[in-house]
Amino acid sequence: MTYSTLLTERTGAVLKITTNRPEVLNAQSRILLEELDDAFKTAIDDDAVKVIILAGAGKHFSAGHDLGSPQEMEDQKKTLLEPGFKGEYRRLWERFFENTMRWRDLPKPTIAEVQGYCIMGGMMIASACDIIVASEDAQFADRAVGWGGGHVQYFSMPWDLGPRKAKEYLFTGEFIGAAEAEKLGLVNRVVPREKLEAETMALAQKIATRDPFALKFAKASVNETQNAQGWREAMEGSFKNYMLTIPHRIEMGTYGAAAREKNPKDRFGVLNKKT
Repeated sequence: MTYSTLLTERTGAVLKITTNRPEVLNAQSRILLEELDDAFKTAIDDDAVKVIILAGAGKHFSAGHDLGSPQEMEDQKKTLLEPGFKGEYRRLWERFFENTMRWRDLPKPTIAEVQGYCIMGGMMIASACDIIVASEDAQFADRAVGWGGGHVQYFSMPWDLGPRKAKEYLFTGEFIGAAEAEKLGLVNRVVPREKLEAETMALAQKIATRDPFALKFAKASVNETQNAQGWREAMEGSFKNYMLTIPHRIEMGTYGAAAREKNPKDRFGVLNKKT
């Protein structure tokens, strides 16, 4: 299938899905997210695909949700949403939480191939993958506290980093470099930028030699172990906490249209970054 925001390529038993909006740092528009969901579903239904790689075109994996690109703003005019807080709750649940939860549980191994910025919504979808291979220049961050929010919608950071480091990086909004991310357990492997694509593909091809039925249940057991520890309930509770911060952010002018007017050149929250 041809997509407007994605590139797909199959190499043997490995399907690589690449978000293809480098001009906006692969920001996640509604169209991109819906196409990505379709691409994942297609890959799951294809018996020839055993492993899925998720990548981002250009210098950066993803700077998060699309908060105001011309394409997104035009799409918002055409896509009518239920008004008020109720409609916003439904939009954010379906587009950013429910989607990502479903991708975390895909019955095939997924590998995120990460370079450059992997922040906010970008960190969400990378964290939902089973394995993350990062280039040495990769940088991860959830900067929501600086905008009056608690965190992103799919909040797996305490599970990925541990509670104390999660608090540190949330409270400060600092970027997590690739080496630190590997040390903390967020990232599996760190490789030179020029070797990122080849190293990720080599890992995917190795995994693809394994029995797909066994891979499915190996993954399920790890995910179910987290679920037994309260992972799913914690994720749903965190999403509700996220929603509670929205009225506060509206008052601060850091949410929606007010935020775009206040910082028109910083749609992705990466200016004046702390490293």
